[in-house]
Amino acid sequence: MMTTHPLPTYFISHGGGPWPWMKDAMPGVFDQLERSLLQMPGELGATPRAILAISGHWETAGFAVQSNPHPPMLYDYSGFPEHTFHISYPAPGSPELARRVQGLLSQAGFPVTLDEKRGFDHGVFAPFFVVYPEANVPIVQLSIRADYDPATHLAVGRALAPLRSEGILLVGSGLSYHNMRRFSAAGAAPSKAFDTWLTETVCSTPPLERTRKLIDWSSAPPARLCHPQEDHFIPLLVAAGAAELEPGTRTYHEETLFGNITASSYRFGNEPGKQEQSH
Repeated sequence: MMTTHPLPTYFISHGGGPWPWMKDAMPGVFDQLERSLLQMPGELGATPRAILAISGHWETAGFAVQSNPHPPMLYDYSGFPEHTFHISYPAPGSPELARRVQGLLSQAGFPVTLDEKRGFDHGVFAPFFVVYPEANVPIVQLSIRADYDPATHLAVGRALAPLRSEGILLVGSGLSYHNMRRFSAAGAAPSKAFDTWLTETVCSTPPLERTRKLIDWSSAPPARLCHPQEDHFIPLLVAAGAAELEPGTRTYHEETLFGNITASSYRFGNEPGKQEQSH
């Protein structure tokens, strides 16, 4: 097993639907998010051997990992132009990584099934089209568990931490605010308040206290207005668990997403080129 400096992990807010293919129809809406995604390869330095993506758009009763060597596309949205249902992002899968993930999680007490049929959902193909447009980095998706238990997903991250020293980039993909009924002025104040809490928790709280606060995230102000269903928040717990004792950094932030919404993305762990400065 190759060994490198541990890669950081990320939680990215992935935007809305197939937005990279609709920029002409939504000029400027995702410019700040796009800039943050374009910075990721430089932050990493070297191209990762593969990516393990945990998307808020795939939940299962028990954990499942995508094992198709050539994952199909999953157009898991509606109401978008016809051309967005013919998008192709032909990144290869990695049955080898799928089996490695299955082994690590099974060893930690989390049985995992291999899913050969699951395709890339837009929580993966939309942001990674920006990060790696040539689709030349293998990607494997891991589902979130449908009970959304925070402690469980943090523990899954801990179990997956060895991958970081094997050249695998672990990315949770969701949205730091996700209330479909309040992507409007009604979401402005709640999203800003929750974002303030989340950024302080991730970036300014000692690691063990950070873990406690993330487990109890639903007590934060006004958490349930921002995540009435936490499918888009839970991927952050996996990313945090895999770098539990390391610093958090905000890599994207704006207060005008969809016009009114405050949203952020985070990195856990140092940039690889700055490892020596972390003491």
